[in-house]
Amino acid sequence: MTNPWLSVPLADYEAHMRSPAVQQLDALAALFAEVLKIKAPRSLAILGIAGGNGLDRVDPRTTQRIVGVDINPEYLNSVRERYSQLANLELYQSDLSEDELNVAPVELVHAALLFEHAGIGRCLENALRMLTPGGALSVVLQLPSTVDRAVGSSNVASVTRFAGHFAFVDPEDFSGKLAAHGFPKIYERKQDLASGKAFRLIIFERSGVPVAP
Repeated sequence: MTNPWLSVPLADYEAHMRSPAVQQLDALAALFAEVLKIKAPRSLAILGIAGGNGLDRVDPRTTQRIVGVDINPEYLNSVRERYSQLANLELYQSDLSEDELNVAPVELVHAALLFEHAGIGRCLENALRMLTPGGALSVVLQLPSTVDRAVGSSNVASVTRFAGHFAFVDPEDFSGKLAAHGFPKIYERKQDLASGKAFRLIIFERSGVPVAP
């Protein structure tokens, strides 16, 4: 089957994520900014970059290299056009659930609502492989909700294709898997959303030094 991320236009995806029933774009950008404040990385990779939501939160004086990865080449073209002022931006097309991505390592890998769609097999291997020694992985996981289905309701018909391509990732199981890989969590918090859903932000680091909330 064709991956649905190749058939949903970026405009549809962003309209869905901004819709009153979902309201996730701003929350995801704010969580990304929180991670940047905590880690202040000199190099960064965003996995599943879509249209580049949150890239405006990156300070190029601090973060001197930005890598973006996505399966959809049209999404990457949009990022390239929207953020043409970022001279340090590298974009790569890859199916992280299938491909073995070989990119020069970075200090921080950020993956928001990625593992729910790409799984925690090859995708997680790719994420960890991209990290420098002592690097950090930040993830945003969607928590199960009693108020709406996993792929939120909106008036954007095309995003219903994601419904069968989404599986919740249990934060505790995921944290245990990362600890077994030598990446204990150093920071964690829950973010409630206006829609009634919630996210869990977790940062993992090989050094394992906790960060105060």
